[in-house]
Amino acid sequence: MPIAPALALMLTAASLPATQSFDLRPQSAERQRLYEKGGHGMEPGGDAQAFLFSVALPEGDYRVTVRLGDRRQAGNMTVKAEARRLMLNHVITRRGETIEHSFLVNIRTPALAPPPANAPGGDKVRIDARDAQEYTWDEKLTLEFLGRPTVQSVRIEPVTAPTVFLAGDSTVTDQYAEPAASWGQMLPAMLDDKIVVANHAKSGATLKSFLTDLRFDKLLSGMKPGDWLFIQFGHNDQKAEWPQTYADPATTYPAYLRAYMAEARRRGAHPVLVTSPERRNFDAQGKISDTLGAYAAAVRKVATEDGVPLIDLNADSRAIYEALGPEVAPTAFNDGGRDKTHHDNYGAWLMASAVAERIRAQVPDLAAHVTMPAFVPDRPPAASAVAIAPSLIRSDQRPAGN
Repeated sequence: MPIAPALALMLTAASLPATQSFDLRPQSAERQRLYEKGGHGMEPGGDAQAFLFSVALPEGDYRVTVRLGDRRQAGNMTVKAEARRLMLNHVITRRGETIEHSFLVNIRTPALAPPPANAPGGDKVRIDARDAQEYTWDEKLTLEFLGRPTVQSVRIEPVTAPTVFLAGDSTVTDQYAEPAASWGQMLPAMLDDKIVVANHAKSGATLKSFLTDLRFDKLLSGMKPGDWLFIQFGHNDQKAEWPQTYADPATTYPAYLRAYMAEARRRGAHPVLVTSPERRNFDAQGKISDTLGAYAAAVRKVATEDGVPLIDLNADSRAIYEALGPEVAPTAFNDGGRDKTHHDNYGAWLMASAVAERIRAQVPDLAAHVTMPAFVPDRPPAASAVAIAPSLIRSDQRPAGN
């Protein structure tokens, strides 16, 4: 019988690493130490205003507690983890004030348990060159401190927690470099520290490629009763010019959605379906043109017929873009708005806000853990009200699948 998600954290077994603490004040030895494999230290590229700190750890879930404050100056801290997953946004400390915040981070490697002799499968996820650039598929936990750093210390301890797994494409994944960003990497900042988000989405992915790349195997290997699986595909599945991964919206696409849902349910987890955000194509009347309608409709139909919670991000994205209008909406998109599919930090925050608001309404067991203020898609906040500190890593390369 599946465990009801009690959502109270428990320390994992003693076989996992013990709690570790690090002094990260500006003149500390830890701030002068460069990271070496198997140890801990600073990653290259940082300065006094932004830096990356890594700790070698086995894959799993960890509670990170940061102690912030400075007796000489005020602070304004943003903290991201791994591939730019937003954990804390604009935490203000007054001069002389000290505060603590904690959040949960999932880390992983490509490794899979090898299949038995003569059984099909593989012993690792098929990652590509871009994946290998990320602080995701490696042997360590990486934290990025941005803004006006006043961090004093970091404490890291292993935990077991209810997990929100994300399966999807480039509009969901943890984009590794500025200015591209996706809603999945903003979602952790909108949930409390009793929930961990494990974002397995991949740029260019389809329902079929997510299986053949063994990404779904990796996701399922960490799933436990009471977890959630959010499923959002469509942008690439609809590409008939990709014959090996094309999924017809009337037949194969809903069948694959149901297969994913069945695998989650078999493990006592709860599937949640998400419609894909629309592309930013305005018609002459200032309305968003439909490019994903058949796929969004298929998701809604499966959700209704199978009694699965629905996050209708397709509808919400259209409302957001139309509220911003043709002149302002490009400011929510990658590549200075030239990219009409992928978002920047502002757009990703808006998409994640819409997802979090739908969680409140559609996923009761998870709703209590949404911490962001109420969000109304047709009244989105201005970019100046969001203003997420940019990460250190930048790239002009568009996300795969564009």
